[in-house]
Amino acid sequence: MIPVRAFQGKDVAVFGLGRSGVSAARALMAGGARVHAWDDNEASRKAAGDAGVPLVDLNRKDWQTFAALVLSPGVPHRFPEPHRIARMAQLVGVPIVGDMELFALAVAELDPAQRPRIVGITGTNGKSTTTALIGHILRAAGKDVRVGGNIGVSVLDLERLHAGAIYVLELSSYQLELVQTLHCDVAVLLNIEPDHLGRHGGMEGYIAAKRRIFRNSQPEDWAIIGVDSPRMQTICAQMLFEGGRRVAPISSQYALGRGVTALGAQLSDCLGGRASPPIDMSAARALPGRHNHQNIAAAYAACRALGLDARDITNGVLSFPGLPHRLETVAEVDGVRFVNDSKATNAGAAEQALRAFPGSWWILGGRPKEDGIEALAEHFGSVRKAYLIGEAADDFASVLAGRVETVKCRTLDVAVAAAFADAAASGEREPVVLFSPACASFDQFRDFEARGDAFRGQVLQLSRQRALRETA
Repeated sequence: MIPVRAFQGKDVAVFGLGRSGVSAARALMAGGARVHAWDDNEASRKAAGDAGVPLVDLNRKDWQTFAALVLSPGVPHRFPEPHRIARMAQLVGVPIVGDMELFALAVAELDPAQRPRIVGITGTNGKSTTTALIGHILRAAGKDVRVGGNIGVSVLDLERLHAGAIYVLELSSYQLELVQTLHCDVAVLLNIEPDHLGRHGGMEGYIAAKRRIFRNSQPEDWAIIGVDSPRMQTICAQMLFEGGRRVAPISSQYALGRGVTALGAQLSDCLGGRASPPIDMSAARALPGRHNHQNIAAAYAACRALGLDARDITNGVLSFPGLPHRLETVAEVDGVRFVNDSKATNAGAAEQALRAFPGSWWILGGRPKEDGIEALAEHFGSVRKAYLIGEAADDFASVLAGRVETVKCRTLDVAVAAAFADAAASGEREPVVLFSPACASFDQFRDFEARGDAFRGQVLQLSRQRALRETA
């Protein structure tokens, strides 16, 4: 745990007692703050109370006594409208912060010579894979690295701060909109596509939240920016014009004169303005597809910025095992390969999967995002057949009508069985059933992990059934 002493002897409200909220409350208590914690959900309150977090109904408190409100990232404080607890704080001028800002305050308390280095990674898609990949490369190179934030362990539950450590942190837009003083030695912005627009008041607010990762950059710091879309090219150009930091463009589409390029299996390092010999990444089987090539380029640039040599980075990339639910090959049954991409909760993520596996039998659907799937139209022609599940089934069937043969399966188990039957009967060499939903999971599943686990379970059950038939 990382104690937060910035509010020692003061009263602090904590609202939202999920993973990050409980972590924040415990870190504040360890730093000497008087914590008053609450959640609208009774089960969450009970779990927090069992963990030793003091519970106080914040609806009944005098808010003028609080030095700060620590708000869970999932609780809105601006759009589409502030939660009532956030409004109470705003009415009396109580500052609203998140767990990532508490982490930043804990770092700021240290003597500069004792501060660790911080790598922050954000983007609409790819941030979890890139975060895990950077952590893996650093760990394989023998560095003292801690990985967390929006992935895995909450930031304040990581090991205590000290010089020589490197904190590799995935940062969501929800976390970034609540930071003021967070300083990243290396800040990575992979991409920005429409997502969470209602929470940020539109695209402009979403972009502004993502750009806060660069908020406190210093001249010796690195900004690593994907430039594979016009929007990102504009952001990179603006950052170069502003100055005040070192900027490294990265791309999986364009050969760059400066930065890092990953075209196909060949990675080119031009960070010094002069191209090094290309590095062959074809053996990185856990990172298929152009979007993962961008993730490799970002991880490479970040690790170079931290002082690693090309050989150590390459070895780390090639030994990376991949993450669950992100183009994860679950099994092969009767020659049919099943790929679990449950993390694809929007069209932009699903597009990368369709690029990586053209000609697949595609399972999609769930709770649709605002932009739907029309943006994927250029890939419809390569889809063998689409199997629709969840709330999106009827709308997606209309979008795909006349363009892709579809089946409204409604539930995942029906879709897996139907897609397998069609793929197995196709006679094609190495057919792929691709589960890349392009939707949120909340209509039928707790989260994308539960959805991906359900897909894996269905595939493994199918595999066992086939094995039993063969031995009968």
